[in-house]
Amino acid sequence: MTKDNAIKKSEKRFLLAQRMTYTLLAIILFIYGLIAIRNFLYPIAFGFLLAYLLFPIANWLEKKRIPRILANFITIIGVLGIMVSLILLAYSQIAPVAGELPRLVDTGIRNMSDMLARFGEYFGFDRDETKELILEQTSAIIASGGEYFQDIFSSTASTIVAIGLLPVYIFLFLYYRTKFAYFLLKIAGPSRRKETIDILREISKVSARYMGGVIAVVTVLCFLNSLGLWIIGMRFAIALGIISAFFNFIPYFGTLLGGLVPFLFALLVENDPVLAFRVVILFIVIQFIENNILTPNIVGGNVKVNPFFIITGLVAASIIWGIPGMLLIVPFLAIVRIVFSHIDSMRPYAFLLGEEGTAKHSITLSKIKELWPWDKKKEEKIQDEN
Repeated sequence: MTKDNAIKKSEKRFLLAQRMTYTLLAIILFIYGLIAIRNFLYPIAFGFLLAYLLFPIANWLEKKRIPRILANFITIIGVLGIMVSLILLAYSQIAPVAGELPRLVDTGIRNMSDMLARFGEYFGFDRDETKELILEQTSAIIASGGEYFQDIFSSTASTIVAIGLLPVYIFLFLYYRTKFAYFLLKIAGPSRRKETIDILREISKVSARYMGGVIAVVTVLCFLNSLGLWIIGMRFAIALGIISAFFNFIPYFGTLLGGLVPFLFALLVENDPVLAFRVVILFIVIQFIENNILTPNIVGGNVKVNPFFIITGLVAASIIWGIPGMLLIVPFLAIVRIVFSHIDSMRPYAFLLGEEGTAKHSITLSKIKELWPWDKKKEEKIQDEN
């Protein structure tokens, strides 16, 4: 019996190791596939999410007895017209900066080399030699950048093709949405029909709310950033405000990366540390407004994904798909959480992805008020009067 038990245990270990090996191999192949055909997949992913965003408009037109094909065309062409108008408006503000970019870069490099040379002087380095060395190395780096123009052009061309295919994918997702829904219902079977419909409705709500909310937040931030930069006396305030706002399509790190652009402009191009400090204060205020007023009220809390997985997902998505991955990861994590929450065996993973279980540790306005001494004094006064 002892020998038989030992054989059974070794067989179980072998099967477990085999299963883990196959699982790990499947994950590696899946990630490799995502990287290998990224230029094919990410336009489809964007088309899927944008189709959910435009679905309410197309559906409303269909309810007005407009045929589906025509309703989809009207929706897509109308939204494209608005987007092109906004892009042209933004470009008209950014164009003056683009025209002066070579001069601004040259000024920034000279100011940076002078700043580093002065800093190096405190450690015994010769100021002129250090400045000359920095200028030489910077010029060499810029000159060597010409070798990568071909790669940049090819990647830009593939991006243009992907953007050109987006309206096609959006139209197809909108046109065949009923067919896709029936396909999923047939896979789920009659016993899980209601649950599948609930999943699809929840995904539709979260995707549309997130995508529309993020676009609205970025639009508001274009005005806020530009106004704030104009008030503190920054040149090209509108252009820098628009550029910094566009970084907010990336969750969590967007405001930080966006604020870095006007900060470096003030510090290196304008050579004004006081102005750079004002930029820091401005973007701290904007970060507070965006996190506590704009995003909660416009985007809402429908995503409900743990910030740990959002941040790690952003890092992983940037490695696999680059910037498109960083833009897509949050809504797809939300979709995965929704699907997992409706499957009994996957509910622990939905709990892990979600925000549940950390409410008592979160910092809220009501908890801050409880710690505020004046509120305690008011409560004690009211109790004494009673």
